[in-house]
Order: sequence, then C-alpha cells, then structure tokens
Amino acid sequence: MRPIHIGVNLKDRLRAALAVALLATLAACGGGGDSGSSSNNSSSILNGGSLPASPTQQPIAATAANTVPITVGRGVNGVINIPSVSVTICPPGSTAGCQTVNNIQLDTGSFGLRVVGSVLLPTVLNALPPSAVGSNNAQLAECATFADGFTWGTVRTATITIGGETTATAVPIQIIGDKDASTVPASGCGGGSAENTVNDLGANGILGVGTAPSDCGATCANLATAVNFSNYFACPGGTSCTRTAVPLNQQVANPAANFAADNNGLIVQMPPVPDAGTASATGTLVFGINTQSNNALGGAQVFTTDPFGDLNNSTFNGTKVQAFLDSGSNAYFFTDSSLAQCGSNFAGFYCPSSAQTRSITLVGLNKVTTNASIGILSAATLFNNPSNYAFNNLAGQIGGNSSFDLGLPFFYGRHVYYGFDKTSGGGQSPFVAF
Repeated sequence: MRPIHIGVNLKDRLRAALAVALLATLAACGGGGDSGSSSNNSSSILNGGSLPASPTQQPIAATAANTVPITVGRGVNGVINIPSVSVTICPPGSTAGCQTVNNIQLDTGSFGLRVVGSVLLPTVLNALPPSAVGSNNAQLAECATFADGFTWGTVRTATITIGGETTATAVPIQIIGDKDASTVPASGCGGGSAENTVNDLGANGILGVGTAPSDCGATCANLATAVNFSNYFACPGGTSCTRTAVPLNQQVANPAANFAADNNGLIVQMPPVPDAGTASATGTLVFGINTQSNNALGGAQVFTTDPFGDLNNSTFNGTKVQAFLDSGSNAYFFTDSSLAQCGSNFAGFYCPSSAQTRSITLVGLNKVTTNASIGILSAATLFNNPSNYAFNNLAGQIGGNSSFDLGLPFFYGRHVYYGFDKTSGGGQSPFVAF
C-alpha cells in the first residue's frame, strides 16, 4: 500500500520478503480549475464512454464496541483516497499513560501497526519496551519495504485499542523513524526513499489488518531463509544492524487478529461516492465475522486466498494475475496497453479520452469465481477539483502484467470481508469476501 498526495506519491502495500514485489509507479498530481459535475454518469465526465453500475451498499453506524469510523478526506497531508482510523496505544499491562493517534492509514494489504515515532508523546514512547533478540539482547529493528521506499525503526510492544476492542496482550509494533538514518543497514534495506516521517507517509502511521496474523511469518522465523530475506535486524548497542531470524511472537503483529474477542476477521464498509469524486467519505470498520449481530457474513461470496490475501489464479485480459483487495492503495493498479496514460503532470495514471470499463475474473483457492467490473475515468478529469479526496474510478499502471491491485476505489459501496489465517491452530483458512 502507498497513497497519493495531491501533489504526491503512490504507495503500494508492504509485502513479506519472499512475496512478489509490486513496482507501482510514483505519481505527481496537481490541482486547479473548476470541478466537473459530481453526479453519477454525467455526460461531461463520461465523454461518450460508459461506467459499470456502482455498488450501493451503505456502512452501518459505528456505534457498537466492535466498530470504528473510517474517514477519507484531506487527512494530515492532502492525500487522496487514504482511509484512516484512530488507534489507542498503551504501555503493556497498563491503562494509564495511553495515547490516541488519529489519521492512521487503514491498510488491508499489509500486516501490523506502524506508528511514526514523532507523533507519540515522549512519555508514551519511552514506556513502550523495545524488543531484543539473541544472547546479547540486541535491539530489534525492522526495515519494512514498500514498492517505492521503506520504513525503518525499532520493534516495541504495546497494548492496542481500536474502537472498543483491545488486544488480549501487548503485541509487537514498529515505531517508524525512531532510529537515526545512519543505522539503516547498508545491505538488506533500502530500494527507494526512506518514508520515516508523517510527510513521507501522508499519515501518522499504518494499520495493517490483512489476512496474515504477522508481517513476515515463517520466512523471518526460519534461520535458513531469514539470513537472506528477513525484514528484521539485530542492532547490538543500537548500531551495526544485521539481518536476524525472529520468532513469530516477536514479529510485528496484526492487532485485530489479537483482540480478546471478535478476532477472526473484519469488514471494511465504505459508502458509494459520485463518479466524479467527492470531498470526503465516512465508512465503518467492523471487527469479527459471524461473531455478533452486526457482522454476519450473510450472502457475501467467499474466496479463500493464500496467507497474504492474494487471489493468485485470477485472470485479466486473458493473462493469469495475482489479484488482491487492498484498501491501502489509492487506485486500481494494473497493466493495460489499450488505456492511454496521462502526461507528466499525472505520470503513472490512466487518462482515457472517455470513460472505460474493464473486467477481471477473480478466482479463489476454493474455485469460487466471479467477474468484477471496474470503471476508469481520466485522472486529469478527476483531479480537476482539488477539493475532492475520495474517488471510485481512478486507475494507474503497475509494473509488469502479473498483478492486479483492487485498491480503495473497489471498496466504495461495498462491504469487503477479511477472514484471518487461523490454520496454525487448526482453524479457518484466510479468505476475502464481498
């Protein structure tokens, strides 16, 4: 995942080291001029083309203990299509000295909580115990790699509350930017720019709530693979950081999978938005699936996935693709040579002369199959109104033709379910549903 500033960046999701890297193109978008009509299917924005019918599901009110509001708007740094929630961070075993942090990006394409250290009060930060590894109790740090950059910082433990749900115990989180740039390892970390500030991220942190319970899994726990692929680094004395194996219980963890209750999954519910975009949108994040009266799976179509929530047997334009539903991506990202790309002002986005519709066939490991249609409007048209931050027809190019990123535009007007991977304890396989 990686958002776009309205003047700007494109953020793809965090992936485990052995997973496929997504090479999404960075984009710069300006604004200016009067907006086009915001009514659905306005001829002024369709320009002779057509869009598929928009989904019409509405979010439930975020009034129950297992819910929290999702907000899309200008946020902390003018980022379009960035869904944010509030998260409360407490020292382990304490309900005192806590801090609620707003504008945390909700990302279903990554796993674990990452908070920019500078937004935490010094008293709170100092009360979060740093993690250590090895016989010499070396400080544990993580290099969380994204398509266009990385976050670097220590791993610490904290009790996390979101809405009315709290982790049963303290869980590992990453504190972004709390280590000096000089400590970034020369090998095994980098590839793009450091994203260790609020300005870089366009948010105060990232809440990864995808299907995996931790952010790296066996790759980082197994010494044989960790030596070359681990996200984690042992830093004796806080410096000289080198890759290290890390047990699962010390890896940055998906907080929602560690709640005391309603911990088997969640639902992202976003309202419909006009085809031309709108200034803001408010949805609801619902914790648990089939655990309470407000989180029933109902008639949603269920697609079992790999551990990271990917639908690896999907097809687009006759080619097999790895598809994924990622609230942390600001747009649809895929490769289609028939779509005109924007000029340098909106590099990386599609700017077709008329409204377009494309269809992708999503296929679960359980063989459940459906065709999902998406709409595409010119990014230049959508960005014509600099006051709009929520868009459902924005698309851009992704490196290669083997991935299809169903970003936040796919979520508007839908209830999208994520079932957490519980197979290690003999429970459910990971799935997505809508």
